[in-house]
Amino acid sequence: MKNINFLKLIAPIVLLGLLASCSDDNDPTPVVPVAPTTYTFEREIDGAMVNTVSYGGQTTRLMQADELYSALNDASSSETALDLMFGGDGSASAGFANELLNGTSKIIRSKTSAYTSTATNLAIFDGWLAEFANDVAPNLGGTASAGVAGNLDGYQLNADGQEIDQLFFKSLIGAFALDQIINNYITPNQLDSGTRTADNTAGILEEGDPYTTMEHKWDEGFGYLYGQVADVESNFGLPAEGESTGNLLMKYFKKVEENYEPGIAESVYNAFIAGRHAITIADYDARDAAATTIKTELSKVIGYYAKHYLNDYMTKAGSGNISGAHHSLSEAYGFIFSLQFTNDGGDSPYIDRSTLMYALSGEGAPAGMGAYFADFHNMQDIYITDPQQGMIALIDNAFGW
Repeated sequence: MKNINFLKLIAPIVLLGLLASCSDDNDPTPVVPVAPTTYTFEREIDGAMVNTVSYGGQTTRLMQADELYSALNDASSSETALDLMFGGDGSASAGFANELLNGTSKIIRSKTSAYTSTATNLAIFDGWLAEFANDVAPNLGGTASAGVAGNLDGYQLNADGQEIDQLFFKSLIGAFALDQIINNYITPNQLDSGTRTADNTAGILEEGDPYTTMEHKWDEGFGYLYGQVADVESNFGLPAEGESTGNLLMKYFKKVEENYEPGIAESVYNAFIAGRHAITIADYDARDAAATTIKTELSKVIGYYAKHYLNDYMTKAGSGNISGAHHSLSEAYGFIFSLQFTNDGGDSPYIDRSTLMYALSGEGAPAGMGAYFADFHNMQDIYITDPQQGMIALIDNAFGW
């Protein structure tokens, strides 16, 4: 690591401040750099201003996820091929058509459910890949029905009427993208690990890089949301009209801004800026306050869209659109699974894993109980709509809606 004197970074600003206050030399006013209005951070190194923001690894993983999504809709995909894209070849990423995504240390599975029941949840993700390749794909020539995997109006369903790609990817939104941001990169456990606080305060940079380790970790959290956006300096970091949003958190974050909570994009973007700026000036209380905003606001994305797809299921099922209902309920299932990775600002999920898995799969339930969402062919509306104990009420109560 190399030590850059922090005063050197703000010397021009300090000089202006001293000139402005020279009439009162006995009571100088400290001058603190002003936070930028966009996620742009630079520092002077060897006489030149250098960009200090870096999150290329996150962009790589998000691109890998997009290719895996396509493979999970391709009946020719083998379990081996899917496993390779998800978990790598044991030492590096592998299996992608885009060669730039292969041979890296960036592996989706290694960052999935890293902080909540890791082994148990990873087994579920692995099982979905195996089920698609071995049970669903070989039966797509037939019609899906209760107990029979197959095709239903273009939707690829398992024997329980579930669409595997939706279960997998809506669950990955929480277990991968959201979890890495709010339960890892913007938390003190990551940011203050080892000597990072002292090093950041002293302005010690990573060897060969223009940022402190703490700055970089915050940027990596930023990257799991904005990593595929071409211009993060415009529109509060949202993708431009017509630009791809990818298949994970940004896709639904943008939808929440448009459909449920206008202004959430500005709030989260400004909190990311405030937290990064606070790190640069070594104000760790302000950093953590910004992190709390990000945790609670991004968690809402999961709650909003779990409810959205539950309501969409009810509408489609009620109108006789059975295949569409299965599709929507599959999306709802994934968002419900993702609720375990939310963060209420106090580092607890809005709904705990045991409650969710009791309903989704019967995990931890007494014999003959739970697993209300396990068989879509026999789904009972009461488990969704009951005003006291239905899933929608459970979500509303958890988020205070």
